[in-house]
Amino acid sequence: MSRVTANGIQIEYETFGNPSGRPLLLIIGLGGQMIHWDDDLCKDLAERGHYVIRFDNRDIGLSTKFDEAGVPNLIETFGKIMQGEKIKPPYTLDDMADDGVGLLDALGIRRAHICGMSMGGMIAQTIAIRHPSRVLSLISIYSSTGNPELPQLKPEVLGVLLAPPPKEREPSIEHMVGVFKTIAGPGFPLDEKWTRRIMAESFDRCFYPQGMARQLVAILTQVNRRPYLASVKAPTLVIHGTDDPLVPVEGGKDTAKAIPGAQLMLIEGMGHDLPHGGAWPRIVETIAAHTLKAEL
Repeated sequence: MSRVTANGIQIEYETFGNPSGRPLLLIIGLGGQMIHWDDDLCKDLAERGHYVIRFDNRDIGLSTKFDEAGVPNLIETFGKIMQGEKIKPPYTLDDMADDGVGLLDALGIRRAHICGMSMGGMIAQTIAIRHPSRVLSLISIYSSTGNPELPQLKPEVLGVLLAPPPKEREPSIEHMVGVFKTIAGPGFPLDEKWTRRIMAESFDRCFYPQGMARQLVAILTQVNRRPYLASVKAPTLVIHGTDDPLVPVEGGKDTAKAIPGAQLMLIEGMGHDLPHGGAWPRIVETIAAHTLKAEL
C-alpha cells in the first residue's frame, strides 16, 4: 500500500495488475476501508485486463482524518434535516469526488473507469458530473441519485446504521457482522466467516467511527443529482440487488433512467452487499465486458 497527497489531503491507496491495463478506480461506501474491495475481487478484475486502484476515502482507514470538525450528533442531525433545516457538513460528496480525481492526478492517469458501491457510487456519479473528461466509463453499484422522491431505507435499518459500534475489538466485530446480516439479501446468505475476517482486519487497521459519522452527514446533505446525471456521456453500468433494504432497488432504476443509454443489471435476491463468492463471477464478468466495450 502507498500514500499520496491529493486534493490537499493524504490518501492511502493500493493497485493491482499491470499499469498498462484499463485503469479502474474503485470507490468504497460509507465507513468502508479500501480492503472491503476484497483482494480476490481486485485480483479477478486485474486478471481481466484492469489496472485496479482502490483507496481509503477521506476520514477513514489510513487517509487524512478530519478531527477538527468534531463528531456530529447523528440523531439530532437527521432530525433537523427531516424538518427541512439546512446543515453545513464538514465536507461534501463533491469534496470526496475531487479526492478521487486528485488520486488519478497523482498517479498520472488522465482517464479511468470509475466504479463505486453505495456512497462510493454517489461519489462516482459526482465525478462523472464534475469531471466528465476524466471518465472512460461509470459503474454505479447499489447506489442512488439523491432523488428525495425515491423510497427510503427501512426504519429498522436506519436504527442499525445510527447505533454507535462498541469500542472493544470483539464486540465491534460482532456488531458489524450484525449490520451486514441486516443489509444482506435473501438470495445470498452472508458468509459470516469472510465477513468476520474483513471486519477484524478493518478494526486492526483503523477503528475510527467518527469518520463514518461525518461521511454519513455528507450523504444526508447530498444534492439531488438526477437533473445533472442527464449530462453524463460516459458509458454507464448500474448494478443493484432486488432486495436491498438500505438503498432500495428504485435507486438503481432511477440512476439508470437518469443517465442516457445506461445499462441496468438487477441481481435477484441480492441485498446491500457484494456477496462473497455468490454474485462475484457475474459482476466481475459484466464489469470487464463493460469497460472493454467502452474503450472500443
